[in-house]
Amino acid sequence: APSRVAVSQAVYSGGSVQVWSDYLNVHLHPKSIYVIHQYMHDGECGCLEAFGQGEKLLQDPGCIEELEDRLHFYVEECDYLQGFQVLCDLHNGFSGVGAKVTELLYDEYSGKGILTWGLTPVVSNVGDSQKNFYRLLNTALGIVHLSSHSSLFCPLSLSGSLGIKPQPPVTFPFINYDASLNYHSSAILAAALDTLTAPYRLCSSQGSMMDLAETLNFSGRKVVAAWASVPFPALRGYSLPDTLCTYQQDVPWKLLSSCREQKVSCCFAQSVVLRGICKESHISSCPGKQPASLLHACESTEEVLQRYLHALFPGAFSTSHVLEQPCNTLPPYPQFFSPLLTRQGFLLDKPPSYSSAAVESIPVLAALQSSPVLHTLLYSLYKDLQKLNTRRWASFFSAGVEQDDFQEALQELRTLSQCYEMGFGADGSEDEADSD
Repeated sequence: APSRVAVSQAVYSGGSVQVWSDYLNVHLHPKSIYVIHQYMHDGECGCLEAFGQGEKLLQDPGCIEELEDRLHFYVEECDYLQGFQVLCDLHNGFSGVGAKVTELLYDEYSGKGILTWGLTPVVSNVGDSQKNFYRLLNTALGIVHLSSHSSLFCPLSLSGSLGIKPQPPVTFPFINYDASLNYHSSAILAAALDTLTAPYRLCSSQGSMMDLAETLNFSGRKVVAAWASVPFPALRGYSLPDTLCTYQQDVPWKLLSSCREQKVSCCFAQSVVLRGICKESHISSCPGKQPASLLHACESTEEVLQRYLHALFPGAFSTSHVLEQPCNTLPPYPQFFSPLLTRQGFLLDKPPSYSSAAVESIPVLAALQSSPVLHTLLYSLYKDLQKLNTRRWASFFSAGVEQDDFQEALQELRTLSQCYEMGFGADGSEDEADSD
């Protein structure tokens, strides 16, 4: 007979899931929902497609009053308000909505953390020149405005690029996902997001959302990159030092911030979380013998991870957490895993001879980094926008963004990118490139 997981999973086939509410298991309080009636969710017309449209929505006094009422309802119930997490699309008009929401939070709740995630789809309609143009402008304006009013801002996507030239989506060695399904891509990002935010959500946590932000956002670096290993490739029956010793050159994670990965392992600061690993996993499988490596000599999983990070990122400020609780992958989570994974998400040496059971949980490694890779991401977007003849697209600017404001945002994007340069002399190379 099919298992409970298999039966439940059949309900959530890719074709039947269209929007996030199709697989929502939580009942939402009416005060937690604010519906925008002026625009359609999808379709050829009537959509919220430009940054200026989103901004204009939240300049309406009635809308602001509604939002403030909902915020106060929840804030008054909080015993300890750390701050706010904001998730919004970057590529459409919701970048403008998000910009005004973060501005509202920044003004109303100064001193509280604001951690903002800018989401972009895996597959964009690059054949449609207007949609592609709108995507670029919305993304640039979103990054500049969201980062200015947030404690931290992180672009989060399985897309390979934010710029004009499309890049293949991110791939994972033990996941076979369909990049065209938001159901699949959002599941992967949710596992990463749930892991990345664990340090300030745990009852046992010593730090707050603002503490996390302050470890990463120094020197004007308010944009961070996300990395994740979903699942973390831990072999069944092997210790954590055994696993990490096989990845001494590169961490086995993927960049989730829409930029081609850099081979150089360097960063300014990072917050790393490893979950789903037993606390006894630091113990070598051969007790009594000389430790096989420095990692095998560590006395805890936390020390193993910290020493590993110090070896790969010397000079970087690294905070790390190891949690025993894995990431739950029961329905509605999609079953798109490799047959090499056990029910607990650990790796087998070879595929089982029998039909593998559904994967119910997985270990995950994830990090937020202040890294030079962000210079590449932000400066590439700046260069792409410089090449565009924005005057061809008057419709975008008629929605509420002035040409002068856009040019100012473009310069802010460049200034932001310069915060992530390594060494000196990079300005000169950029100026030469600008004069080409």
